[in-house]
Amino acid sequence: MEVSTNRIDFQVKDYSVSNEIFQLERHPEFEILVTTPQPNLEDLPAYYKSEDYISHTDSKRNLFEKAYHAIRSIALKRKLKLINSYTTSDKSLLDIGCGTGDFLQAAQQNNWTVSGIEPNAEARKIANGKTQDAVQDAHELSNLKNESFEVITLWHVLEHLPDFQEQIISYKRLLRNSGTLIIAVPNYNSYDAEYYQNFWAAYDVPRHLWHFSEKGMKQLMEKQGLKIVETKPMIFDAYYVSLLSEKYKTGKMNFLKAFRIGFRSNRAAKRSGAYSSLIYVVKKA
Repeated sequence: MEVSTNRIDFQVKDYSVSNEIFQLERHPEFEILVTTPQPNLEDLPAYYKSEDYISHTDSKRNLFEKAYHAIRSIALKRKLKLINSYTTSDKSLLDIGCGTGDFLQAAQQNNWTVSGIEPNAEARKIANGKTQDAVQDAHELSNLKNESFEVITLWHVLEHLPDFQEQIISYKRLLRNSGTLIIAVPNYNSYDAEYYQNFWAAYDVPRHLWHFSEKGMKQLMEKQGLKIVETKPMIFDAYYVSLLSEKYKTGKMNFLKAFRIGFRSNRAAKRSGAYSSLIYVVKKA
């Protein structure tokens, strides 16, 4: 795609896999930043080949991974409470980028009829073991029937997807008229993003192809005939992202400093609304 030549002031390194350097550029239409250059579709999977890519594994090899899974169990309950608040009797759910399937499993145990999309074969196999084979490859998305789901969720997924506008069009097609689209993405206007700058772990280039602001999300939804009806914070993300950012910046897991920056970020966001990550609850306009 073509992007504006109006660059922001820094480059970002891939600290997880390749050590390559990428530039962030402003999107020509929305208040969104674009990872440049973007890998070809056939090259993208190579950037996910890391034992440290935690959403594709259930491993608990160290304190960081154990803490991640403990926090994830709390987050799952909050996600379940959210989707339950946006449905009545029709509990049909599609989770895009479902990873190893923990959220789908929790929803299924709560009497939801679940379906999932996960492109990573190893993660998909784990997810299917938890959900009675409810998860399909990404290529199957186009085969799903119109208006099939009451709730569609993307938990930190939209930033990974090529052609994000076409993706939103697909989800609108699959969503019932009364349905709810729930999208969680990092927010580059947060305090922790400003503090860590090019070390901010939530840039996660080039796996994150796009970087969203609250204004940019509103612009994107409005263009596709959708409206954001509620915005909610993901409180734990400020601590998790700060911990990784400290590792990228200093080479060490500075737990105390990361906690302090995460706390400051959440405190600042109580006034501004600019949390490290935001959940957007979206309806058809």
